[in-house]
Amino acid sequence: MKKDLALIKKILHIVFRIFSALLLFTLVVSAIVFGSAIYLNAPPRESPLSSEDALRIEDDGRLYIEIRNGETANSVGRRLEQAGIIRSSFLWSLLFRLDGEFVKTGRYSLEIPASLLEIRSLLIKGEQLLVRVTIPEGYTLSQTARVFENEGICTAEDFIAASSSREILEAFNIPAETLEGYLFPDTYLFQQSFPAARVIETMVNNFFRRLYEIAPASLSMDPAEINDKVILASIIEREYRSPEEAALMAGVFNNRLGIGMSLQSCATVVYVITEILGRPHPERLFYVDLEIRSPYNTYIHPGLPPAPISSPGMVSLRGVFFPESSNYLYFRLIDPSLGRHYFSRTLDEHIQAGTLYVKGW
Repeated sequence: MKKDLALIKKILHIVFRIFSALLLFTLVVSAIVFGSAIYLNAPPRESPLSSEDALRIEDDGRLYIEIRNGETANSVGRRLEQAGIIRSSFLWSLLFRLDGEFVKTGRYSLEIPASLLEIRSLLIKGEQLLVRVTIPEGYTLSQTARVFENEGICTAEDFIAASSSREILEAFNIPAETLEGYLFPDTYLFQQSFPAARVIETMVNNFFRRLYEIAPASLSMDPAEINDKVILASIIEREYRSPEEAALMAGVFNNRLGIGMSLQSCATVVYVITEILGRPHPERLFYVDLEIRSPYNTYIHPGLPPAPISSPGMVSLRGVFFPESSNYLYFRLIDPSLGRHYFSRTLDEHIQAGTLYVKGW
């Protein structure tokens, strides 16, 4: 019996020593792994350098990185390591293999130094750098499309195609062939390589939100009536220079429409020259320009043109929905520096103008 107890104690002693050794080994290995992970996760001490267009460090101390379409996490890791942004592309790739995550295409900005895990989290979540894009009032569809293309948001071709989408037009109940006039001029924040249709939808949503601010009654108006007002507002946007004259101009155009008189808007002629004929913007108009054959030329065609000629802003829209009543039928620019117009009742007063000025686009 005593021999059995002695043997058991000896076995337990051996087991305890083995267990202690294994525990110590595990603790040492864990400490090494944990310490290595902390070291490799931390940003390098050396100042990172990168001349690569898709991976650069600016003077503001931020890392700007572009993840190319179809690029793998391994490729991104190698670029980050070579640029001195992270210590180990091996750990970077290992983490992606373990959890099955992937980097999302796009452009990102991150203040550095940053840890490997911070950079990884940013690229996994897809929290992309947003580009500020400003569309000026009075821009045409093609001008707006070029702005978004220049900023890398979407191609002009895709933008123009999306602006004619029957699905989007019907969703917003717009009785037109394109969304010209409904792309509200404003400052937007978009990711680069963003779907053109979503850009369009954002701008049109903004248009109707702003329109409701101006005229809540527009919510119950017939879409065709709204469309006519948008067409007129797009003309006024290209005509007025002094904001306080916009509503008075709207009243003048309403007077002309009421008696079947041609609108005779220089802005519509400029639209024909630049947007339909593709010619440079004229510094001034001559009488030969007023005879150009086009349904948009309101000198030779009475009534409104077929569609808007620009993106009207708040001033023009407010002027059309709340026009200033008068018995004027004419107006002409008399002070280009101040943007003042002379409003008149008769043609005799109006024809005193020697030159027709046009608002710059």
